[in-house]
Amino acid sequence: MIRSSKPILRALRGEILDHPPFWFMRQAGRYLPEYRALREKLGGFLDLCYTPEFAAEATLQPVRRFGMDAAILFSDILLVPQAMGQKLWFEPGEGPALTPIRTADAVSSLRVEGLTERLQPVYRALELVVTALPKETVLIGFAGAPWTVATYMVEGRSSREFSIVKEWALADASGFDRLIDRLVAATCAHLRAQISAGAEVVQLFDTWAGVVPPAAFDRLVIEPTRRIVDCVRKDHPDTPIIGFPRGIGPLYPRYFRETAVTAVSVDATVLPETIAETLQPLGVVQGNLDPAVLVGGGSALDRGVARILGALRAGPFIFNLGHGILPETPIEHVTQLVSLIRNA
Repeated sequence: MIRSSKPILRALRGEILDHPPFWFMRQAGRYLPEYRALREKLGGFLDLCYTPEFAAEATLQPVRRFGMDAAILFSDILLVPQAMGQKLWFEPGEGPALTPIRTADAVSSLRVEGLTERLQPVYRALELVVTALPKETVLIGFAGAPWTVATYMVEGRSSREFSIVKEWALADASGFDRLIDRLVAATCAHLRAQISAGAEVVQLFDTWAGVVPPAAFDRLVIEPTRRIVDCVRKDHPDTPIIGFPRGIGPLYPRYFRETAVTAVSVDATVLPETIAETLQPLGVVQGNLDPAVLVGGGSALDRGVARILGALRAGPFIFNLGHGILPETPIEHVTQLVSLIRNA
């Protein structure tokens, strides 16, 4: 088998490159004028996700403008529960909303069978992107990790306290685990279908891993992630899998070792020097510039990038943010960031 020379794939094999490859979480989105123009043509966010030509265009826009080493599919983690039968809509100015799932009967109504058929527009978008990407650019697919997706499914929207989902997860472990089991199966099917459609790497977003009660961390974060990794690798053993368990602090090394992900993406709360000391000896790391520093730009951005590169470029590393690009981010600051990485 001929190994790809694409920088992201080389980094994910553990190679140390002269210039670290980079891409940015939420690199397609509202900070781009071309994205805002695209949204105006369709209106609704879900319409954009389910129209392959438009989703492919949104995926390609930041790569055309900035030349990232990877494109990540324009989609949403909540398409999976919608495809399982949960009602999903987006409220202007409020974000996603779902009809809450809070009983065993409601879990029983969720369908994994036929999920990939219902998500065919997503896979068609991937196929369109494959034909249009520069030859050196990697295509990344993704899904939400079961715990994070479950928080939205149970709370009905994003939350500050996550009290309803935590109460169910702790008070009725067997009932809640039925929901997690269905999400593991659905997520595995979705990731495998994305790989079959052309994704060369997949990332598992566990955005709310940091709010899991400590006593349930293994059960709700590590074990489901490991099951998904094992499932995906049965059919696609050579596809790298990046895990992003945001906010777990000192638990990052355990997550890295016990889930068997190829690489771990680290949020902005962890010092680069700590990443170099505790995570890079375990494998490839990705991260972790604070998106707020990117909004500010200027000398603070210069210093932030220099610190990350100084600590991490000597080991296996992909430059990224500690979370997604914020909508208010000035384009010129993204240009500044790209220049700093390329010229380091």
